[in-house]
Amino acid sequence: MTTKARATVQHEDERVRVTRWDFEPGTGTGRHVHAYDYVVVPVTDGRISVRTPRGEVSESELRAGESYARPAGAEHEVVNAGDRWLAFVEIELKESRG
Repeated sequence: MTTKARATVQHEDERVRVTRWDFEPGTGTGRHVHAYDYVVVPVTDGRISVRTPRGEVSESELRAGESYARPAGAEHEVVNAGDRWLAFVEIELKESRG
């Protein structure tokens, strides 16, 4: 089990939730399921390890300012796999416009 990263909700309303995640090396989000589509905006460069409930592990390099998006439904834990502090902002899209 990893130590928890710090999550700070910066904004939340009926459409979006914006959370900043701060990770010391080796800390993680804890296992969770994404209820909404989301966008991740790295604040720092770093390496993450994504662990699924089935034991699958994948590593990714994050680059500050290089965003990526994922659909709802992902179940995983994200861990700072690097040796330096890491931060990203997660924007959850609670309501889509149609």
